[in-house]
Amino acid sequence: MTHASSARTVTLIGKPGCHLCDDARVVVEKVAGEVGAVVEEQDITQDEALYARYWEQIPVVLVDGEQHTFWRVDEKRLRAALTAK
Repeated sequence: MTHASSARTVTLIGKPGCHLCDDARVVVEKVAGEVGAVVEEQDITQDEALYARYWEQIPVVLVDGEQHTFWRVDEKRLRAALTAK
């Protein structure tokens, strides 16, 4: 499966019942929708490796697999990362 070369992927790593995760989701979905990025979500309670790595940081946002931020998502910073060449 191939993606268009311009499509970026934003991954939101969190867990159910996490208010910061809910807040992050709103920002991620808004910005990704504006720039045409793909959004994926991963639940740390379903993945031991993610849990071990990110438990104290959730929500964590990855851009194209690289950690972008954690706890709070800055809309302007995320938009800049997704539109950078």
